[in-house]
Amino acid sequence: MKRLQMAPEEADIVDLTHAAEGVARIDGKTVFVADSLPGERVVLRRTHRQRKLDYAITEQVLRASPDRVQPKCPHFGVCGGCALQHLAPDAQLAFKQSQLLENLSRLGAVQAGRLLEPLRGPVWNYRRRARLGIKLVPRKGKVLVGFRERSSPYVTDLRECHVLVEPVGALITPLGQMVESLTIASRVPQAEVAVSDDVVALVLRVLDPPLPADLERMAAFEREFSVRIYLQPGGPDTIAPLDPSRPPAPLSYRLPEHDVTIDFEPTDFVQINGALNRAMIARALEVLEPQAGATVLDLFCGLGNFSLPLARRAGQVVAVEGDAGLVQRARGNAERNGIQNVEFHVADLFKDVAGLPWTRRPYDSVLLDPPRAGAKEILPVVAGSGARRVVYISCHSGSLARDAGLLVREHGFRLTAAGVMDMFPHTTHVEAMAVFDR
Repeated sequence: MKRLQMAPEEADIVDLTHAAEGVARIDGKTVFVADSLPGERVVLRRTHRQRKLDYAITEQVLRASPDRVQPKCPHFGVCGGCALQHLAPDAQLAFKQSQLLENLSRLGAVQAGRLLEPLRGPVWNYRRRARLGIKLVPRKGKVLVGFRERSSPYVTDLRECHVLVEPVGALITPLGQMVESLTIASRVPQAEVAVSDDVVALVLRVLDPPLPADLERMAAFEREFSVRIYLQPGGPDTIAPLDPSRPPAPLSYRLPEHDVTIDFEPTDFVQINGALNRAMIARALEVLEPQAGATVLDLFCGLGNFSLPLARRAGQVVAVEGDAGLVQRARGNAERNGIQNVEFHVADLFKDVAGLPWTRRPYDSVLLDPPRAGAKEILPVVAGSGARRVVYISCHSGSLARDAGLLVREHGFRLTAAGVMDMFPHTTHVEAMAVFDR
């Protein structure tokens, strides 16, 4: 890709890419224009050239879209954590819905029988899990804490963050100042944030052992800001509380509608947006319609986020996950909630599991909640389960579209309904739910 030094140009924006870049056509060539919206006329400056398209930045908006809003964050445009703060929340949802439908049609060659009402939650202070970069920058004279910059490996110089849950968004500057005071300030590259209903946990990656004075400064930060610090000197199995002699406060989130509490470890996967997660579970149970005598198969079950609420409604839940540690904690969650009608299994669902005993049992319905790669490998098991209905929770509309095409064309299902869930407001992430009937 060739970097350009070109004069400003005017152009009309006619579309929006999946990465939230405006699309202009100039002299027959496509130009992707950052921070522009369809219907706008802008002054742009091209920055990079490829054979078939160019890239540009917006220097001035001459005619604004009615959906344009003032970004709340002063770091928007530099920080890579958000891409859509300049687009009104309702318009963001419409954009994501159009991305979902386009992928279903183009990649899966399927159409939904009906659209589910978009699920939405708070658009600010929603993010309870995050990985923040940390970097000592001598020429700036301080430690930076934040997400990566747009299209850059550099850590953004954040002062605050409006998408992290409170009080984490306000801890950016104090955390940087604390790390700056350490003797190992240049050897702390990241912090993982995990927020439970009652505890804020920060997992600091440390490449060198902290000295006693460093531990004292971290402990003082814990006390002042009422957080729990964990240190990670190596792989995930090395994570330990700052003070090993003090039992760590458990991390958990409650699902009061289902009388369920989920405990988790600081680096376990949990849904990023707590309010949206509760709405998603409610929607999944609504469309899955589990009956008191039904047997439900929950694939990619994790900590039991869907399994345990399902077990309150169904006769039996069989839950499967590839991570043995997550399965162990899911079993513990079932025990602590007094739930006895769920059984958990460890299995790599990206490999052939057809010979395992749980795959040979009949099921009334199946819930799928795969990672970004989708669920292609397990679909034959789903099809052979006898399930009348499949509910698919997706964090990547492209893999959902591919799998939807397979379920419809190869496995005898129809796509009854689909809709987006705004798990990540102000980003281009398209999370969706799809319902398939045999």
